[in-house]
Order: sequence, then C-alpha cells, then structure tokens
Amino acid sequence: MPLIIQHRRVNIVTVYRNESIPEHCRPGDIALKQEEDGWWVHFIGENGEIDSYDAPFENYDKAMWTAKAAAEFSTE
Repeated sequence: MPLIIQHRRVNIVTVYRNESIPEHCRPGDIALKQEEDGWWVHFIGENGEIDSYDAPFENYDKAMWTAKAAAEFSTE
C-alpha cells in the first residue's frame, strides 16, 4: 500500500519496490520510488506518461524535499 501525502494540493505518492507507479498514481501526482541506485522522483503527466529527473537521490528525505519543492513550483 503506497503512502500518500498532499503538499500544495499535489499528491506525493511513495510507491514501494513491488508496486507499479501507474497502478497507484494519476495525472499530476509525483511518485517516489526506491530502486537499486537510490530514490527516484517521477512526475505523472496528463496522459499517464512518466517523466523523471536524470539521477536518483541518495535517500528518501532528499527525494521528498525535492518533490515538495516541485509541488510548490507547479502550483504557482
């Protein structure tokens, strides 16, 4: 079960390794997912497309901080 928090009316969804991003996220959401190389921040587009930063973050806190900053920027 993913963890969902809302920041500035944007859902930030922590998706666990065995879960699928499209299964738990909808357009406008930001997904955080841990992979072998770190925590990735993914942005869910209007048609369900997934865009990501070009590198993962070393820990969950840095990924969450970045997701919150992106949520603030997207609601301006």
